[in-house]
Amino acid sequence: MLNIHFLILLSTLCITFSSAYQWKNAEIVGGGFIPGIIFSEAEKDLIYARTDIGGLYRMNKSTKRWENLLKWVGVDNWNYGGVDTMCADPIDSNRVYAAVGMYTNDWDQNNGAIISSNDHGDTWSITELPFKVGGNDPGRGMGERIAVDPNDNKILFFGARAGKGLWKSIDYAKTWSQVKSFTNVGKYSPSPEYFPAAIGISFVTFDKYSGNKGSPTPNIYVGVADNSTSTVYVSKDAGVSWTPIPDQPAHYFPHKGKITKDGMLYITYSDGCGPYDGQAGAIYRYNTKTGEWKDISPHQEPYFGYGGLAIDAQNQKNIVVATLNSWWPDAILFRSTDGGDTWSHIWEWDGYPNRKLKYEIDASISPWIEDDTKQIPEPTTKLGWMIESLEIDPFNSDRIMWGTGATIWGSEDLTNWDNGQTFHISVMASGIEETAILDLVSPATGEAHLMSVMYDIGGFMHTDLDTCPKTQFRTPNFSSGNSIDYAENVPNFWVRVGTEPYIAYSWGSGSSWYAGHAPNGVTEGGLVAVGAEGDVLWAPKPYELGVFYGKESFQSSKGIPGGARICSDRVNGKIFYGYLGDTFYRSTDTGATFTKMYTGLPEIETGFAKNIKAVADHEGDVWLAANKGGLFHTEDGGKTFTQINGITIANTIGFGKAADGSDYPALYITGKIGDVNGIFRSDDKGQNWVRINDDKNQYGTINFCITGDPRIYGRVYVCTNGFGIVYGDIDDNAGTPIQGVNTESNEKGNKNNKNNDENNNNTDNSTCWSEILGYSCCHTTCTSVEDDADGSWGIEGNEWCGIPKNCESYMVSDAAKKCTGALGYPCCTYQCSILYTDEDGDWSVENDDWCLIDKSIC
Repeated sequence: MLNIHFLILLSTLCITFSSAYQWKNAEIVGGGFIPGIIFSEAEKDLIYARTDIGGLYRMNKSTKRWENLLKWVGVDNWNYGGVDTMCADPIDSNRVYAAVGMYTNDWDQNNGAIISSNDHGDTWSITELPFKVGGNDPGRGMGERIAVDPNDNKILFFGARAGKGLWKSIDYAKTWSQVKSFTNVGKYSPSPEYFPAAIGISFVTFDKYSGNKGSPTPNIYVGVADNSTSTVYVSKDAGVSWTPIPDQPAHYFPHKGKITKDGMLYITYSDGCGPYDGQAGAIYRYNTKTGEWKDISPHQEPYFGYGGLAIDAQNQKNIVVATLNSWWPDAILFRSTDGGDTWSHIWEWDGYPNRKLKYEIDASISPWIEDDTKQIPEPTTKLGWMIESLEIDPFNSDRIMWGTGATIWGSEDLTNWDNGQTFHISVMASGIEETAILDLVSPATGEAHLMSVMYDIGGFMHTDLDTCPKTQFRTPNFSSGNSIDYAENVPNFWVRVGTEPYIAYSWGSGSSWYAGHAPNGVTEGGLVAVGAEGDVLWAPKPYELGVFYGKESFQSSKGIPGGARICSDRVNGKIFYGYLGDTFYRSTDTGATFTKMYTGLPEIETGFAKNIKAVADHEGDVWLAANKGGLFHTEDGGKTFTQINGITIANTIGFGKAADGSDYPALYITGKIGDVNGIFRSDDKGQNWVRINDDKNQYGTINFCITGDPRIYGRVYVCTNGFGIVYGDIDDNAGTPIQGVNTESNEKGNKNNKNNDENNNNTDNSTCWSEILGYSCCHTTCTSVEDDADGSWGIEGNEWCGIPKNCESYMVSDAAKKCTGALGYPCCTYQCSILYTDEDGDWSVENDDWCLIDKSIC
């Protein structure tokens, strides 16, 4: 009964207070795919960018830094971090919309939503959809799939995936209905095994100039990801009926469709849906007045398709398009100043392998993008790849931006291109942090405060969290980094592994690396742990190979299964630990042999999340984050374990500098206490916890890794899946303290420990007899949970209460004393902790909302 009591108590306390933390990103700048960029047509310098896994951004006009508008996305709606399409209202600049959802396959069990804002994205309303949205699916760079009617902005159309067709809203996206007259919902799927759902509709484009302000726009064009039948459709009656455009091109997929004032519809086509493919394609111009199609492709024998399409609102004959994908030697942008009749290439061959560039490029704010291992004709700094987002500022013909698989490039002097002058390109992704982090280590000594490895990029050494590192980990380079560790007693020795079948060593504290030899059969790095004196334990893929130990060469470990989560003791260099299934393993001979130390733990599967960690300066001290099984602790090397009460979910565990007066490091977890998801810290070995993030700073999926900083008390680094490296520091200027959560058995909460001396015996059960025992009488229930010599006991507000003998009569007389609420807020049903007092009474919080404290029960 006590465990139930404290699980409920935690959910009450933890969620009611704001965090006293400041949250930032460790600077990387970019790091992921930018499938969409939008310049507002209604407000100058209002720019949005969408990502496939890391939310939606708005550029700060004064700082020129992007700000993430979806940091509020949390564990329960993690899929909202994938933004499949977006649009800015061309009439009311306050309004912005997006379709969110991560996957349409079985990786994501959640439906998507349309989110809408009328304050530039500061706050959002959510309209849940009855189907999934694929923000990280193939074809995510097509679009935009959602559009606002430029003449009647309460009307929106949205093109869905997976055969769900075309949808319409007539109330600013509050409600939606399917346009059943639009019947070609698209049947093509590029990967039936992994992404069986059809890509569906690729873009929605209104012909603003076909209508009048205040009335629905009559002419609307919709592209469909189909290569077997007509792919572009038109409605001339505001979406009531639809027909395929006659004589349109076949065999290619339409990616972008934009129309100009003179009635020219420009469409980029590729033989793939993107963002990675594309070996052929075309650009067509369709004259909506005459019905004429014209192939205006700048390259008649392309080895690529076409994706990004930008039209200058100041002069609609000025157009820029991008290849999808010219991987070698670089991407190509094409510029036309006559509506596509002629084109200029951004670079040209000048006697192979030399190229003549019409631009200069600057990656100084994100220098890791440069790859000095490239050899001509490949440049060290590329124009990009996966270029689907390409936009010219409608208020400034000189400003252009395009998104790539790693960053946003842009220029402020684009028209120099037209004059034969060099134009200048630079990274314009400051503030965007879209990496997916797999491991973080904050060493106790050395120049670096943080070492990281991540998907799609090898990893980084941060000596200054506010400055982008000069280079990512190289030589050897991993396309993705999985795991990193160092020797606690030899802190200059580091090891990391990634997606390639080898291992990397550093004797320079991570500043330089070399490749080590891998056992035969290794296909991927898996996980690695480094002993306190420099011995290495390696659990690579395939897991059937088992676990290996050694230094420069490896031998098979015995007694531990492949794929186990592993870590080293941070004091004794001979000791390593492992955890898989329900079993905890220990080796005392540098990993040669393992012994089963403990069985019956919550079962855990293979994976990359950091679920097992040992504490520095404490031999045999290990913590296990067992996901939905909770949090476990051993101080004797696994002989015995203690489960920490009240922790519903512990995804990962980390340690940081101890609080003043403590000789034990601060603990950090991501998980769930009671019914509250969050990031939590304990300063007393897990007895009490505080939630240190708040609902505005949740960062989607945060279950891979976490670590404190051993040199800075309170600092914590968190792995996210698409929101980069997030770190938090205690806000010294905060005015509201953080509410603590006690997870130990509280003797005061156990009615069996009440003082049952003779003075407390009270046989008059008709009144509130339990008050002299230290317990209030029940005020809302007459149901007995337990009977003893004192009387009958119930539970209210997570506490024991005494049931009056004449309970029903007592409830009637007591009702006159009960609270009736105020200002539209209800009375508290169990909370008695006063957070605020005014003329209406004492206030607290229940279920994330204010309530008036009921003095008849408190």
